[in-house]
Order: sequence, then structure tokens, then C-alpha cells
Amino acid sequence: MVFEFHPCFSDRKVMTTGDLLNIQPTELKFPFELKKQSSCSMQLTNKSDKYVAFKVKTTNPKKYYVRPNTGIILPQTSCNVTVTMQAPKEAPHDMQCKDKFLLQSVAAPDGTTMKDITPDMFNKENGKDVEEFKLRVVYIPANPPSPVPEESEEESSLSASVLENGNQDALLFEAVSRSLEEPKEKSSEAWSTISKLTEEKASVLQQNQQLRQEVELMRRQGSKTPDGGFSLFLVVLVGLFGILVGYVVKRT
Repeated sequence: MVFEFHPCFSDRKVMTTGDLLNIQPTELKFPFELKKQSSCSMQLTNKSDKYVAFKVKTTNPKKYYVRPNTGIILPQTSCNVTVTMQAPKEAPHDMQCKDKFLLQSVAAPDGTTMKDITPDMFNKENGKDVEEFKLRVVYIPANPPSPVPEESEEESSLSASVLENGNQDALLFEAVSRSLEEPKEKSSEAWSTISKLTEEKASVLQQNQQLRQEVELMRRQGSKTPDGGFSLFLVVLVGLFGILVGYVVKRT
């Protein structure tokens, strides 16, 4: 589960104000991602003319690191507190977190340092005026998937039509390219063969005509023989004539 990181100061206008401190923001927002720790910061601003001591507590101290969890803020200055959440092993139901933080602040004597801070400084039973602010924890998604705009039915139909036409044009272009890429030798060889066959056909037809004339001449001469039969030469010519005719038919 992956979520988008949002800084805790995403809403600068949300602020908690007391007599001593301004606290920004009012919620601790953590980008939630399984098995990965995340951090959030809050800014504490001392708006008074006094030294202010603060202390941060949480209902789940094993889950969070707070740095610094105590400190001194000089008059009219600010301090940033970073809260780190340990890597979660599972996601809570509905991404709701019940953890809370408590920020306590109290006026301190001028010149107070970190070493001077004690737990008794934040004890209300001693009659001290201790300001307390409660902050809740909010999980926010990190890296949500970007919404993909839905394509209208008309746009979808237009896209399909453009794609189909594009495919047809591509196939036509490929076919023309293949025809143009055929070797020129094949075309030249084909025309040479056709020309040769045409010449052979013309030659055979011419020889056929000559044989017809010779056969007719021999037929007339043979009809004058006493027995009325055909000579051997005439038979041979007729046979050659048949062979040539068959050759012409086969080649054409």
C-alpha cells in the first residue's frame, strides 16, 4: 500500500493559540505506507516576552519518536519539533488512527536552559499555569494513482476508425514497397522470353505455310500417278507438318 506524501504544514492557516505559544498545525499528518516510517513536523512560536518551556507527550510512546520532546523557546522565537512514526506493519481499519499527542507549555524564569527543565515544571498540582494542547494523528495517502480521464464513446469510435484506416494505409504501403523492390532482372527476363516465343511462333507459322504449299503441290503431283496413291515423300511431309503444328500449340 503506497500513499502520497503531504507536509504537515500543508494548511498554514490552521493554528492553535494560547497565551504563550502558537502551534501549527493542529493535526499531525503522516503519509502512510506499510513497512516504511514517515515524519511530520510542527512549529512552536513563543509570542510572549517570557522564556517558555515545553514538553510533548503521546498515548503511544513506542510508536513515535519526538525530537526534541522538551525544550526552551526564547521570547518571540520559534522551534520546530519533528515527530517520526515507526514503519507500520498493517493498515488500521478505515485508515483511522486513535493516537493523540499532548503539548504542555509553561512560563520559565529568564535564562532557563534545557538542563533546568524538570517534570515538576509541568505539574499542575503545584499551582502552576500550564497550557495544554491536544493534537490528533491523521493518516494521509501517499502516491495515489493518477486518475485516467475516461474516453467518451464518440472519441473511442473516432480513435478506432483512425487506427483502422492507419492499418489499411500501412498494408497498402507495404504491398507497393514490395512490388517496387522486386528485382528488375525478373521483369527483363520475362520480356525477353515473351519476345523469343513470339519470334519462334512467327517462324513456325511461316514454315507451316511453306509446308502447306509443298503438300498441296505433292498432292497434285500424286494424283497424276497411275495407281492414284501418295508417294513416300508426301507422307513424310505430312508427318513433319503435324509435328510442327503440335509444337506451336504447345508453346503458345
